[in-house]
Amino acid sequence: MRKLTEKEIALLEEQLCSAEDWANVEVDDDDFRATAVRNVHFYGSVSLGSMGGTVEVEEGFVRRSGIVNATLRNVSVGNDCLIENVHGYIAGYDIGDRAYISNVGVMTTQGEPTWGQGQVVSVLNEGGDGNIVIYDKLTAQTASLMLEHACVRQLAEHELAARRPLERGTVGQGVRIVGLREMQNTLVGDACEIQGASRLSEVTILSRDDASTFIGPDVVLDECVVAEGATISDGAKAYHSYIGQSVHMGRGYSSESSVFFANSHLENGEACAAFCGPFTCTHHKSTLLIGGQFSFYNAGSGTNQSNHAYKMGPIHYGTLQRGSKTASGSHILWPAEIGAFSMVMGKLACHPNLTKLPFSYVIADGAGHTNVVPGINLRTVGTWRDVGKWPKRDKRSRAGRRDIINFAFPNPYILQNVVEGKKLLQSLLYNHSGEEELHYEGCTIRRNHAVNGIRYYDLAIRLFVYEMMNTNADTEGISGKGAWADLAGMIAPCEEVERIVDDVETGDIASTDELMMVLHQVDDNYAAYATDYLQLLLQQQSDSLIVDTDYWLREAEEAHQQWLDMVREDAEREYQLGDVDEDFLRSFLKKVE
Repeated sequence: MRKLTEKEIALLEEQLCSAEDWANVEVDDDDFRATAVRNVHFYGSVSLGSMGGTVEVEEGFVRRSGIVNATLRNVSVGNDCLIENVHGYIAGYDIGDRAYISNVGVMTTQGEPTWGQGQVVSVLNEGGDGNIVIYDKLTAQTASLMLEHACVRQLAEHELAARRPLERGTVGQGVRIVGLREMQNTLVGDACEIQGASRLSEVTILSRDDASTFIGPDVVLDECVVAEGATISDGAKAYHSYIGQSVHMGRGYSSESSVFFANSHLENGEACAAFCGPFTCTHHKSTLLIGGQFSFYNAGSGTNQSNHAYKMGPIHYGTLQRGSKTASGSHILWPAEIGAFSMVMGKLACHPNLTKLPFSYVIADGAGHTNVVPGINLRTVGTWRDVGKWPKRDKRSRAGRRDIINFAFPNPYILQNVVEGKKLLQSLLYNHSGEEELHYEGCTIRRNHAVNGIRYYDLAIRLFVYEMMNTNADTEGISGKGAWADLAGMIAPCEEVERIVDDVETGDIASTDELMMVLHQVDDNYAAYATDYLQLLLQQQSDSLIVDTDYWLREAEEAHQQWLDMVREDAEREYQLGDVDEDFLRSFLKKVE
């Protein structure tokens, strides 16, 4: 960099430029062109890169670099940028190469910026103490651990406290910012595109060339972190929130003190104190996610939860385990726990814990009466479609995927509840022989539904054998025989999770990077852990330490075919409703294999 020459200063002033002190303006030593700078006003220290090249302002539209109609204060501008029509000013930013900034209001860094990082938000228990640290390295797994373990929160907080504070905002290389009204204390990653956003305040936007982030019209972000590949557009508003990799948030969606992880899709509704794990999906107006933990979840229109009993405050919360859905108009009064791949319909007010009854229909009438149909959702087209579509809909770039997502179906986490659910139903039938209605957790289970539920859970066990039958993992030194956990998409033995948390508490794991590295190592060994669990499962189901492998392989093959037959039958039942085209049905049936 060098100082301006007197000739360049004269030319700049001739082109309606001014400076508080020309001595504080530095330019590229090789290729600064004063003719490309017009009607620009400089305050404080300003450095300008080369202006001999071009910048792509939109796909296929390339323009000469330069600065026109702008006020800059304490700003550095990289090489071959185009900055034009700044109606207010840009202050306190380092702007990367090939950036395009046009028709903006104010972009400023002031005070002691946090960039949206370091705040501790209250997720699930809206009225409780903060439990998740919002920062740029947050993942679904670390957030899940933070809910239960203060040591993981403290690890992130100590890591943030050790960072050297940034005094200036950044706009990364190849960024496009057009029509932005106001941006304060914001970090913008490479290749990010901001089009028509209203306000960005205390925000970190992570973005890369291979996972560019888009912030669209009328968006408001206050104290947020946005991860790579996310899209936030069409009037969405988020406050004190984390928006993860390849999350889509649009059409006026509103978020307060919530976290959203990979591939979640959110439109029209709102979230408050919600933990939205991977593939949380809500499209509809009048849908509120509040005080709940979700993953692989689909919210029907008008879905709501209540976290407030109007006595002690908004302190109640609950969980819908992976793969669950809520029907249109459903309403859940927290606390409640819903088992994996279950469907909730109506107003659920009895606060049940149904984690031992996965794949269930939970049908509430709002008057305190709730029917549970155990296991029936295993046989539906919807479940078959869901487990097949999620891997295909992972939109994250192959490089730099932070959230660990295990798509295995079925898996030991689900199977442990399937086995418990089978025992539960057998016990209810035995202890209430002759009764047509069985009762559990304030809910009613009809006798024939319990009998069918046992049959469905037997099918789920054999489907797991089918899932694992071609796995040849080495289980030496591996223990998967205990309880299993679902860490917001990662399936792992609880023993391993507890060991990792202990290492955080003792300081053996000293950073969140190291924590994620160890979690990835556990995930890499999933097949071995699951194989070890399978051995225990087959011994329990055979009631013997000696397992007839050939028998179970035959059972698994038959179960898989039986499941597909059930899915086809369910599709044909839907066809009988009369509004499904026969060609569409035939095409669908060919896919079920």
